[in-house]
Amino acid sequence: MDLLYFVLFVSILIFIHEFGHFAFAKLFGVKVLTFSIGFGPKILRVRGKETEYCVALLPFGGFVKMLEEGKAEAPILPEDRLRTFEAQPVWKRVVIVLAGPAMNLVFPIALYTSVYLEDREFLPPTVGAVFPGKPADGKLYPGDTIVSVGDEKVASFPDVQKAFAKHAGMHVLVTVERDGKPITVTVTPADEIEVVEPSELELYERVGRVGIAPAYAAPVIGISRTDSPAWRAGLRTFDRITEINGRKVDTFVDLLRTLTQNRGDAVRVTYVRPVPLSNALGGLCDVAVLETGIASVTPLARTEGGAVREGDPDARAKDVLDRTGIESAEMYVAFVPRGSSEWRAGLRSGDRITHLDGVPQRMWKVDRRGGHALHDTTMVGALLAEPNRLHELVWTRDGERMSGTFQLRKERWDDELGQHYERYVFRTTHWMPRTPSKLVPNPHLGLYALKHGLEETKNAIEFIIVGFVRILQGRVSLATVSGPITLYDVAGDAGSKGATYFVWAMAVTSVNLGLINLLPIPVLDGGYLMLLFLEGVRRRPLSLRVREASSLIGISILVVLMLVAFKNDVSRKWDVLAIQLRDITK
Repeated sequence: MDLLYFVLFVSILIFIHEFGHFAFAKLFGVKVLTFSIGFGPKILRVRGKETEYCVALLPFGGFVKMLEEGKAEAPILPEDRLRTFEAQPVWKRVVIVLAGPAMNLVFPIALYTSVYLEDREFLPPTVGAVFPGKPADGKLYPGDTIVSVGDEKVASFPDVQKAFAKHAGMHVLVTVERDGKPITVTVTPADEIEVVEPSELELYERVGRVGIAPAYAAPVIGISRTDSPAWRAGLRTFDRITEINGRKVDTFVDLLRTLTQNRGDAVRVTYVRPVPLSNALGGLCDVAVLETGIASVTPLARTEGGAVREGDPDARAKDVLDRTGIESAEMYVAFVPRGSSEWRAGLRSGDRITHLDGVPQRMWKVDRRGGHALHDTTMVGALLAEPNRLHELVWTRDGERMSGTFQLRKERWDDELGQHYERYVFRTTHWMPRTPSKLVPNPHLGLYALKHGLEETKNAIEFIIVGFVRILQGRVSLATVSGPITLYDVAGDAGSKGATYFVWAMAVTSVNLGLINLLPIPVLDGGYLMLLFLEGVRRRPLSLRVREASSLIGISILVVLMLVAFKNDVSRKWDVLAIQLRDITK
């Protein structure tokens, strides 16, 4: 299959390139003798009125053979003299030569657009989580629906991200809908630098981020006190509330809103509880089953004058905690590996972590599914920021304060190619599932797809041009230059992952092919353009000797570049080849 993907991949790109030359040659009346995809022996040949269309055996290029006086194999008929390539004005010849690379730069727009046409629905412009210590902390809250950022209306979470990205380091008014009422707050997105991979190109992008994510926390509860109404009713940490008085509860925000409205009356709570199964599947894995239950919880009556002010989510969470003992399970420990450094420090399942190295903790880790801030301020982020030091944890167990010290585990391993890897891990986990958000439709699908197709093509062109410049500057090694073996791997890998990956890889490669052909190297289109420019300046054609010498120089340069690329390809695959040879000889 990899060979099929490779042939399809390369053939499409070659066809697009050569079709550019062919189409404009025909448009300007130039006689085209041959249109060929591939080189070598012809495996398919179709004869048109005046053009032979071919598919050759070796799919490493193609060509459009036009009628040229200097290359004619037979005398040119009088009626065809004005149809030769040389007979055309310089500007027409420039357009014909430029059309090939131009098609390779335009084609990705169509490819990217086709990919973005799949984005028919988006996450809504809601705040599901706010990361501690970030610009949105204390300004935006879970449950908020963002209506506008500055003067820009937003209809989806990607719109929100782009709007904040434009206001890096600037104060911006954000209008949200909170508890059914519009509220305006001022937020200053952090001005953060994002490194564009690969880092060797030294490409950076400044973006504004506020530290929010769209996914809501599920209504999974934590109960820290055994004297609370929730505990006495039989609820326990990690119970997932599904209904309150028959009313469905989808998110933790819904749970808080419902319980805040209670004035001390008993409520009927339906929940599911994960119950671990010991020695499941013979000890091959850890398995838990969900058991359903019903509890009757009677919140403490609110003191006179203690009503929660609308639009104050912090006060709402405190009210529910004080009157029921229910809070988010975010900072509760679900699993501690036996014998780990955390286990030896005394940490156990069900404990609630309150401080790390003297700093209060409110979030376990970043949800990597979208919207996270670049600099991680969560507990796991703080641990990984200083992996070598001895850390102090403070936690509570049944309301009692406890503490201990531990150090992150360092894992080392080698892959099948002998490459060595190291990483630090915090193996203790929590359980805070997220609730899927209801998606919103893309209101302008065609315009959206075209706009993003243009943006992605522009970014790819900029990325590749910077790569060329860095190589010429010596800041990026020639070892990064790839050849047909790498292209074979790229095509096979992208094809195995699906049509979207295949199209995406083809778009990037098409841009690469177009820009390479514009390099001022004789034999390439860029070299022809350079010769045509000189002809236009001199107002007469260059001598045959000059053109032949330039062709020889161009071929020599291409041969050297191909050898470098092939050498790099073999070097990258050498370890795999060596292992395969070793296995064969055993």
